[in-house]
This record gives sequence, C-alpha cells and structure tokens, in this order.
Amino acid sequence: MYRNKYNYTRIFAEQELSVFLNTRKQNVIATIESENDDYLLNVNEIDYIKYKVSEAEVEPLIIHNDRIYVSSTEQMISGEYFPKSFFVDKGYSYKKSVIKFHIPFSGNTKLLSCQPSTRIVWSMNIEINHNEICFEIINFNDDIDSIIREKDDHIKSILQQNSYLESEVKTYNKYLESSIKTAFEARKKRILANSGVLASLGIPIKKSSSPSNTFSVPLASNKKSITILKPIVQDTIFKPEPTLDNTTYQEILKMIHDIGRQFERLPSLYKNKEEEDLRDHFLMFLEPNFEGSATGETFNKSGKTDILLRHEGQNIFIGECKFWKGQKVFLDTISQLLGYLTWRDSKAAVIMFVSNKDFTSTLEITKNSVNSHPNFIRYIDERDETWLNYEFHLNNDRNRVVKIAIMLYHLPK
Repeated sequence: MYRNKYNYTRIFAEQELSVFLNTRKQNVIATIESENDDYLLNVNEIDYIKYKVSEAEVEPLIIHNDRIYVSSTEQMISGEYFPKSFFVDKGYSYKKSVIKFHIPFSGNTKLLSCQPSTRIVWSMNIEINHNEICFEIINFNDDIDSIIREKDDHIKSILQQNSYLESEVKTYNKYLESSIKTAFEARKKRILANSGVLASLGIPIKKSSSPSNTFSVPLASNKKSITILKPIVQDTIFKPEPTLDNTTYQEILKMIHDIGRQFERLPSLYKNKEEEDLRDHFLMFLEPNFEGSATGETFNKSGKTDILLRHEGQNIFIGECKFWKGQKVFLDTISQLLGYLTWRDSKAAVIMFVSNKDFTSTLEITKNSVNSHPNFIRYIDERDETWLNYEFHLNNDRNRVVKIAIMLYHLPK
C-alpha cells in the first residue's frame, strides 16, 4: 500500500483459522469445567448444550459483493508509488485522484484476519470501516479499464479466499455440538462418580429367570442469530432421584411394541376389546418378564388404562392406553401423563389404538402435532414406523426431562 494514513490490515493473513476456531471451542469447554456441580446435575442437558454451542459457534463471513460502491478523493501521492512509465522525482509527492471501493460484509469480523487451511497465496491491505471492507486504487492516468481490472482481481481474490474460510467454519460449526456434549457428559459423570451417588440413580430391575413362553418376545441381555440464554435452574442443590435404566426402558417398550404388533396380526382376537382389557394384556407379559425393584414393587395398574412402575410411592414409568379420538385427546393424554410424573428423567409411553380405516392419516397427524404440545422438547428417533421417541419436560421446569414413547397400533372395528 502506498501510504499509512488509515488503520490498514492485511486481509486473511494474521493468524491460522484452525487456531482461532480451536481456541474459541476450548474456551467454551473450559467454562463447562468451571460450572457449579449442582447446576450441571440439575440443568436441562439439551438447553445447556444448545446455549454452549451458541457461545462457541462462529458466524460465517458474508461478502456482499452486489452492494459495492465507490468514493473518490484527491491525495498527495509519493513519487515512489508511481509506475516506472511515469518520469517523476521519487522524492516528491504529486496530487492524484484515489478511488476507494467499499464492500459491505456481515458476520464475524475477526475472520478477516484468519488464514484458512486451504488458501490462495495472496494478501492485500484493507481498511475495515464499520461493516465494510475498503481498498483504494490510485487513478494515475484515467485508464478506466485498468482500474476495473485491478478492482475485479482484488474482489475475485477476496471471494475465493472467503469461500475456503466459509467451508472450514461450516465444518467447525457442524461438529461443535458433539464436542460440547462429550465435554458436558464427561464432567457430569465425574461429578456423579466423585459424589458417590451414581449407583443411586437406577432402579435395579432385572429379568425373571422364567418368563412366560406363551408369547415369544426377544429380550436383550441384562445390563442416548438468535441469542440463546443460559438455562435457569430452580434446584440449587442436586438431590439423587431413582430413574429407570434406559436399557430396561427400551426393553419394556420393545415388549409393548411386539404385543401391539400381535394385536394387529390377529385382529379377530382383540376386536371390540376395551382399553382396560388391552392394558391388562400388556401387563400379563410385563409382570413375569421383569422382577420388581428392591422395594418389591412391580408393574401394576391404576385407574382404567394406566400401566405403572412405582418406586418409593412415586411413578417412575407410566404407560397410558387410549383409543385414538383425535389430535386434542392425543395431546391431552400427554398432559395427563406428565401430571402423573414428578421425578427427573422419568419415562413413559402413550399407547394409542387406532380404529380409523385411514391409519396412515392418523400417523401423520400424530407426527405433525406432537411438537405443538407446550412441554415438548425434542424428537429423539423412530424405532419403527409406529414407535416414535420424544422428550418432554415436567410442568414449569424444563430441567426435569421425561422420555415419552408414542406407539400406535391399528385395531379396526
């Protein structure tokens, strides 16, 4: 650059982008390590990780080349910057028109100083003026074509280098959630292990040595730019609460699903059965296949349609059996379930019997409406076309997460 009147910097050349990104991520992970133990044990994991990802994410740099504009000033230019074709005294300065190009940009300004891993060997001096990249070209002899070529070369290089930058930033953002989740889970595991409460978080449910062979169910062996605010935790002290082991939960759901499929395969046997009768059929297979907890409690029924697993007087698992009567009743059933549960990491199932001829339509209504429930947190996965897993939260506390399986079975009348 021919002068140093403004605050010029070398574009895409001051530091390695990989170092900038890794430092940003590690700084956020370090804040997870410094969090209060009770806060991490009580906080909603999904909300907290989302918040940390928002802290570590890097907004890509967007060059608004379509909004470029120019300005012009007359400046005294030292003879040493003139082309050799000009016979001037290099010790003197001469007045010349200087054209300044303004290219608006948005995104993280710090990226302008970063050098991507894949790059063109090129750099130029620019001025960062608010949200604009500015560079100047001296009009030595009113050669408009020459000025345009030089301008186009500069912009082409800027856009090319930024495309490499954007690709690397995109990859960084893509894997950020996984890295932060791993750090969060590792810290939480260490806290639990150090406090000696890890073992108290599961109810010891084990398989019966002689399950019923009337109905064949495969069992697994015994023993996953909007400002995001930091989640608020109401419980200041972590209190260990029993929870149904996730492996056991999935085995219970698998048994329910297999029985539900049996209903569909043999419709004549279950035609015109009431909700309570179908519920009892589930219990007939659940009770002998899973022994009770240390308190001797096991699966039992409550009311007309509930399948319950209780521990110390509280519901740790609940299944609700209902005939499909429309979207409102379906969402109300979820609300009813959540009202029965009080412990963190409780688990449940909504078992819907669909008598409608258009079963596919009912499935679509279910999938499209479940996220409208006020306690909905996220979709987890689809184990089968009619078995969907979700997470909800208890009323007035997003940090108390409930896993709910939505299971539908076609029983036309």
